[in-house]
Parts: sequence; C-alpha cells; structure tokens
Amino acid sequence: MSELRRAITTWKLRSRSLELGRRTLVMGVVNITPDSFSDGGRFLDADAAIAHGISLLDEGADLLDLGAESTRPGSRVGVDEPGVSAEEEQARLLPVLRGILAARPDAVVSIDTYKAETARAGLAAGAEIVNDVSGFLWDPGMAGVCAEAGCGVVLMHTRGRPEEWKEQAQLPPNEVLATVKAGLEASLERAMEAGIAREAIVLDPGYGFGKQREENFALLARQAELLELGRPLLAGVSRKSFLGHALAPLHGGTIAPVAARETASLAALTAAILHGASVVRVHRVREAREAAAIADAVLKVQSEG
Repeated sequence: MSELRRAITTWKLRSRSLELGRRTLVMGVVNITPDSFSDGGRFLDADAAIAHGISLLDEGADLLDLGAESTRPGSRVGVDEPGVSAEEEQARLLPVLRGILAARPDAVVSIDTYKAETARAGLAAGAEIVNDVSGFLWDPGMAGVCAEAGCGVVLMHTRGRPEEWKEQAQLPPNEVLATVKAGLEASLERAMEAGIAREAIVLDPGYGFGKQREENFALLARQAELLELGRPLLAGVSRKSFLGHALAPLHGGTIAPVAARETASLAALTAAILHGASVVRVHRVREAREAAAIADAVLKVQSEG
C-alpha cells in the first residue's frame, strides 16, 4: 500500500463544512432516472425517490447524491443535444431535492449534473454540492455557477463521452494513473481560475468513466498517488461493470449481473479507502458503513505507527 495517506481537512460547502479524513464519509446514491445501469426506474417516481433518500439517511449516509440523467455507457451527453434536457432533468430532480430537505432540513445533498442550468436550480433549492462527472468539461458555464454559489464541488475524471467508450483504445496499465492525474489537475486548474476555493473541491478518479475493465484496477492500485494533487478523493466503485467482469469466472464466464456485485463492491470500496479515499459513493449504505469502519480502523493504526 502506498505511503501517501489521506489528510484530515475541511470540505467547504455552500452553507456549511464537512470534516474529511478522520472517518470515511458515505455518500448514498439516489438515481431519479428510468435507465441508470444499477437501479434505473426504481426511483423515477418522486415519492419513491424521496422515501429512498430518507431511508439511506436513516441507514447512516453522511450525504446524498441525487442524479436525474444517466451517464451509463452509450448514453448521449452534452449541453447542445443531451439525452435529457435541462428542463426534464430539473423536473425529475427538484421535487425530490425539496422533498428530502423538507423531511430532513439538515441533510447534505449533492446534485449529480454536468449542466450549469440544473446546478444553479439545485443550489437555489438547497443543495450543498455539485458533482460534475465531466470535471467542468461539458458545460462551459458550470464553473462560474459553482463559483458564484460558493458550493462544494466534486470534479470527476472522464475520458471521452459515454457514446465513445466502447470504441476507445485501451490504455497500457502504466499510463492509466498518469492520464487520470493530468485530467484531474486540468479540472482543478479550471475550477480555481473560475474563482472556486481550493477548500471546496474534492476529486473523483472516475471509475468506469472511459476506463475499460483492467484499467480500473490499475487505477485503484495507484489511487493514493492522486493525493499529490492536494485535494481529498471521492471514489465511486459501487456495482460498476469492471467488478462484474472480474467476477465472470464465478458466473460461468459471463459478466456478473448488477445484483451479484454487492460483495465485490464492498471489496473495491475497502481498497479505495485504504488507497486514500475520504468519501465513497454507494448504493447500499449500511453495508458500506460497516466496511468503511474496518478500513478506517486499519488507517488509524497506520497513522499512529
């Protein structure tokens, strides 16, 4: 394991701050979509999504991440011709955001969007964080919206766009980390040039986003080196397809279905924490809290050694 260790630091959000590094924070996912790879359609209804978000908080989620447009492989994204318009995205998202905050006013909620217009509406409705899977690449107005709001930001590394991923050339294992690090560094620079405070930014390696199968394991093995960029890390490995491919020998040579990836998700989550992640994005919160508690105990002993 790398000698690089996560620091105890403060994540500055829109109206409050969170301590990162002392204990892994668990971000619960609420997909308000008909087509997300893991649970598409289950929470498209606003009442169902609100109830699910509250359930995740009850299970111990430290924060929630609400997304109303799928960025699964093959989906069409962009501001000019998106698969989901900003209007439709907001029609799905805002009632759920408002409903959760009405029931739990102290909840910390992140908006998973790459559209500046949706980010602005979500922040006005009470969101604390914008989680941009494009790292400020797909909408030139996003950085300015986040700077103006003074919100927390998650900048994720994405290699290309979802419709391009299946045709992308595979990266040699020794180039994966360098590619991700350079992309995150560029996103970090864009954010700071726009006036976003460094303390507001968390970086996400973007597992599965333009990374094929083994590339994700090459990234996970060296993830701690991304701490050299000086910001905390968020890891989202839950139910990702690279885990399903790794489990194929246990499923007759075919990719393990999403429902059969829960144990693998916890194993990958634990590895991500031991390699420097301060926040993990998950679908199953209670189990993630338990796995994180064990990883945190290992890190505590390491830090005191």
